[in-house]
Amino acid sequence: MSQHRHRLSHWLAGLCAAVLICLAPRASAAALPPVIDGQPMPSLAPMLEHVTPAVVNISTTTRVSVRNPYFDDPVVRQFFGLPATPQQRVEQSLGSGVIVDAAKGYVLTNNHVVGGADDISVTLQDGRTFKGKLLGTDPETDVAVVQIPAQKLQALPLADSSKLRVGDYVVAVGDPFGLGQTVTSGIVSALQRSGLGDSASGSGGYQNFIQTDASINPGNSGGALVNLRGELVGINTMIFTPSGGNVGIGFAIPSDLTTNVMAQLLAHGKVQRGSLGVQTQAITPRIAQLLGLKDDSNGVVVTGVSNGSAAEDAGLQTGDVLTTINGKPLHSEQELRNAEGLLPLGSAMQLGVLRDGKTQVVSATLRVEKLAGVDGAQLDPRLGGVHFSDLDESRRSQGIYGVGVYAVQPGSRAARAGLTTDDIVIGVGNQRITSLRMLRGLSGVKPRQLVLVVADADGTRYVVIE
Repeated sequence: MSQHRHRLSHWLAGLCAAVLICLAPRASAAALPPVIDGQPMPSLAPMLEHVTPAVVNISTTTRVSVRNPYFDDPVVRQFFGLPATPQQRVEQSLGSGVIVDAAKGYVLTNNHVVGGADDISVTLQDGRTFKGKLLGTDPETDVAVVQIPAQKLQALPLADSSKLRVGDYVVAVGDPFGLGQTVTSGIVSALQRSGLGDSASGSGGYQNFIQTDASINPGNSGGALVNLRGELVGINTMIFTPSGGNVGIGFAIPSDLTTNVMAQLLAHGKVQRGSLGVQTQAITPRIAQLLGLKDDSNGVVVTGVSNGSAAEDAGLQTGDVLTTINGKPLHSEQELRNAEGLLPLGSAMQLGVLRDGKTQVVSATLRVEKLAGVDGAQLDPRLGGVHFSDLDESRRSQGIYGVGVYAVQPGSRAARAGLTTDDIVIGVGNQRITSLRMLRGLSGVKPRQLVLVVADADGTRYVVIE
């Protein structure tokens, strides 16, 4: 019994000593030695000294026209003496960017940070501010390239993001909430995330995200995700947030993808994507039963093959089941679409095909999809200067219907009415339009006012052409 009491008193003495240590003044903690057992204290500071000068703050100003049904009336404007120029409001936003070429002043960022902006201002860590020039954007991957006329810049070296592993340590650098440059750390939580839609601020297009638990908040968009060597592995782009705040689920665009997009933007001003020219559908239990498949969790079924397409040249047929892409299992239509949109134009894709119970591998080369088009003047004289075309497969696969506006001549009737390049015409009057063929079918209808129902990134609107 006395032995147990001795042990208990010894344990209590140790506990009291531990409590006293925890309650000791902060000064004692501040006096910790710079080394422990002869080893320096671990710190990310030396690495960040080379990283943070390459991460910039980006602020943008966008002037947006405000439509007022009363002020749009010429009689009201004349009565009140109002100017004919449309009213405008100014929108401002903040984000981040990463210098990737010090000699040429190239800055990588997100499309949703700078896309559509009238003025771009880039502020360096040393306080210098420069007017940015937008060299190109790609909304489908949410990547943009800005150039600044600055000297003595420091750029981040690029890592091979394909070598990242779940569990690798990463550091996010950006300007959240406009507070100033901020550093957070975490690990790679997952790789090749897709199917996220536009759950945050990013794109609903081609997705192949790095997921991380490093804190990413509004304003971090466009900032750097680096490894412990200070190399760029990704561009922070969005977060998953049921509450509006950070919950430890952030996403970054891999550096391999951003550099490929940047190269195309610098060379062509846009990204040239290839297409297989194949329409597919997810395999449901019912479809699996009809096709005699044992498993409905893997692969997609081919429902259509376009004439003259890469898929037709590869010998694909309706009813084929695509099971793999370049040796990797194919689980969904989104994965197939990602592969088409993220691989460079001209890439050869090795497709695993299940047909009549037998598996084979075919090769198909991604090529530019040929889209049917028509000059607007052939449909109606009031549409002169407008070029329409069918939507490409990437948009159709997202369930988007209508006819794309490929080009609008400045000064034309359509341009003056507000029709712009990249608009999608989804209706004429009260007639729904899903294809160029339907639009051609209305060429004989000549109403006094031509009313187009148009969709863009901001929603739908009417364009009235007299």
